[in-house]
Amino acid sequence: MSRSVRIRRAALATGTVAAVAATLFTAAGAYAGSAPADAPDVDVKAVQAHLGQLQSIADANGGNRAHGQPGYKASIDYVKGKLDQAGFTTQVQEFDNNGSTGYNLIADWPGGDEGKTVMTGAHLDSVDAGPGINDNGSGSAGILEVALTVAKSGLKPAKHLRFAWFGDEEDGMVGSQAYVDKLGADKSKIDAYLNFDMIGSPNPGYFVYDDDPRLEKVFKDWFATKNIATEKETEGDGRSDHASFKDAGIPVGGLFSGADYIKTKEQAKNWGGEAGKAFDACYHQSCDTSKNIDEKALDNNSDAIANALWKLSS
Repeated sequence: MSRSVRIRRAALATGTVAAVAATLFTAAGAYAGSAPADAPDVDVKAVQAHLGQLQSIADANGGNRAHGQPGYKASIDYVKGKLDQAGFTTQVQEFDNNGSTGYNLIADWPGGDEGKTVMTGAHLDSVDAGPGINDNGSGSAGILEVALTVAKSGLKPAKHLRFAWFGDEEDGMVGSQAYVDKLGADKSKIDAYLNFDMIGSPNPGYFVYDDDPRLEKVFKDWFATKNIATEKETEGDGRSDHASFKDAGIPVGGLFSGADYIKTKEQAKNWGGEAGKAFDACYHQSCDTSKNIDEKALDNNSDAIANALWKLSS
């Protein structure tokens, strides 16, 4: 999540037909027959396994996955490999910033009305200081496993599904802005953009973006069924990639589990954890590792993402 923006605001692919068919058969093999009407449970252990891979990538590349560093490109390659194997059509878009090439990864699930695209995104880059496992490995891993769940279920949505992993968010949403700038008239085809930046904070809260009532309601209704209180996410408005879409007139929604500001007593009463402590004391630091994650928050938010996609794409 971009500190620079927070400060300002606060102050089918390639191959033969046979190969593609084999890939799609593998992707849908877990669910023979019709797709489930409701979103399946997202396996939090699988989400954590993705986080473990991102941690290993950072460890092997100077301790971070930042824009312009080899750890970021390795992160893109990891996510792309999983999606290609599952039957998504993927493309890597390049952009330049601060003298370095950046990368966005876009993945489309076959089918659905492309004139009404439900798009889900997260930034994949970390800051230079650390591996960025909560910020924003958590959102990136969550939507990756949701995408793989779509494939395993054989979902055939009425609306088109697109997933995105954006680069260089930490310098001010550079990757997502580059993507939106290239949309042109096609921006009218995006029915909703859902953003997930930090969904596993170690002292978590449950914040729902309040930018669009329709999208906000989908998330709030799901949490209400789990007896989990939510609050509107207003303190961080504009500090992540949804701002690029919102400024272009695209409806946006999303979830957030808190960054470096302080949990109140009332919030601790509702959500547990420690009042008077930051939601994520390792925000933008070297200690934002795979140990800096609350499994329950990661699980709840991943399931809420899947529910939203099933509901919004039907």
